[in-house]
Amino acid sequence: MPATVAEPQYAPAAPRPSPFAPLRGDPASSARLGRLQTAHGVIETPAFMPVATQGTVKGVLPSQLTDMGAQIILANAYHLSLRPSVALIEAVGGLHRFMGWSGAILTDSGGYQIMSLAPLRTISDEGVAFRSHLDGSRMFLTPEAVVEGQVRLGVDILMPLDECVPAGSTVASVEAALRRTTAWAERSAQVAVGTDRHLFGIVQGGLDAERRRSHAAQLAAIEFPGYAVGGLSVGEERAVTREVAAITAAALPPDRPRYLMGVGLPQDLLRFIAMGYDLFDCVLPTRNGRNGTCFTSVGRVNIRLARHARDEQPLDAACTCLVCRQFSRAYLRHLAGAGEMLGAQLATLHNLHFYLDLMRQARAHIAAGDYAAWAAARADAIEQGEQA
Repeated sequence: MPATVAEPQYAPAAPRPSPFAPLRGDPASSARLGRLQTAHGVIETPAFMPVATQGTVKGVLPSQLTDMGAQIILANAYHLSLRPSVALIEAVGGLHRFMGWSGAILTDSGGYQIMSLAPLRTISDEGVAFRSHLDGSRMFLTPEAVVEGQVRLGVDILMPLDECVPAGSTVASVEAALRRTTAWAERSAQVAVGTDRHLFGIVQGGLDAERRRSHAAQLAAIEFPGYAVGGLSVGEERAVTREVAAITAAALPPDRPRYLMGVGLPQDLLRFIAMGYDLFDCVLPTRNGRNGTCFTSVGRVNIRLARHARDEQPLDAACTCLVCRQFSRAYLRHLAGAGEMLGAQLATLHNLHFYLDLMRQARAHIAAGDYAAWAAARADAIEQGEQA
């Protein structure tokens, strides 16, 4: 029997204009080109957001991000509130000035930390009590305070407080988290963020299709400027992630941007774009780069393996990044084996370029009207390369 979710009771919010303009759709899929207006520039979508959790994309200068074509990055308001503090960042002129980044910034609220730092928090309908993982100090997050803090940071796109639950959670846990997330969304929507910032709603609902559809409808009624989809890639099989992501995308308003949070592999991003998603973020390109794993047009390459010791080829012959133009696999393997900082930096630069270039190519093929065929061929080539 399909799960049911009680419809919430709330006063209708004032309509919020959409900052997003869908421009063109792919004839054989739900992929679409779009333009997302922010105070720090227009974001051409589909777009990937490099992750700058602590106010930095690890090992990468802001100027390098700009050179690679990054239009928007993601930081984490929960982590920044602990260190160095919202008050300090506000006092020096906001997060853009603090980190020397002139593009757009989206901040996550701390909803994921509700799951990942479960031993350090206590949840109630009012909010979340946290014990800092840094020094044990106590803090209490309410939906209102979380939005207000992001306004003080001066960012462009804000995420409300939500409750993310891992795959395998009980029905009771999923429904309690969903009820709370909806109530918190309603409270968050009442906070004034100004006309130059956009507060997105976050769709949750576990892995159940009916809960996802119902929650998407509830949040659509609040008329957020955009919608994020959370609670995926939290332990479920990749096929399940794709199934639930497709169902949720189809349930969201077509005139608002759709942001799929925290995913994923390049071949998966191509499939999510085909479902109609516009924005993505993931730590994989930076985290894997630091560990010596590089993404290429024919799958992942572990640069630490002995087979690369005398390999004079670039990481990816099809890549135009500085790393592939200038350095060999042999040199990158040497750097990784010697523990040199430059090795992690170069692998990270390549990986980010690969992700950002994949978005550029996706936009070009949507514009050309042949995205579905191109994306299927690219995804197959990557997966076949990884299995070889």
